[in-house]
Amino acid sequence: MSIDPLEHVTQQLEQAAAELRAGELEPAQAARVVEECARLAGDAANELERRIRAAADSAAGASA
Repeated sequence: MSIDPLEHVTQQLEQAAAELRAGELEPAQAARVVEECARLAGDAANELERRIRAAADSAAGASA
């Protein structure tokens, strides 16, 4: 069974947010976590775009 890519990114973002909320990171570490959050947000956006394109392609194929 494979993990849903969007669910995986969501879990990673939740973990990063928890690390930031804990307030125990050094400033440089916190900056790296924030950068990772930005990368993960990009990954999530890409996955959502992929799903939208797939749904649009499926709908176009069904109406043809």
